[in-house]
Amino acid sequence: MNTLYRLLTEDDTSAFCHKVSDALAKGWVLHGSPQYAYDHANGVMRCAQAVIKEVETPYSSDMKLGAQ
Repeated sequence: MNTLYRLLTEDDTSAFCHKVSDALAKGWVLHGSPQYAYDHANGVMRCAQAVIKEVETPYSSDMKLGAQ
């Protein structure tokens, strides 16, 4: 088994919740707590959530993690 890691980021809107929910629906698991930071350049709050997934496929840097 191989563990894949993704860091999902988005402005603090429902789009972030949908992005995380989509990953969970595809078998990804939350890893750690969500993080929030103010993006001064764009004047918005940004969110981040790490997710992991165990897969049989050998890891490759060419993988499209969102498609896993």
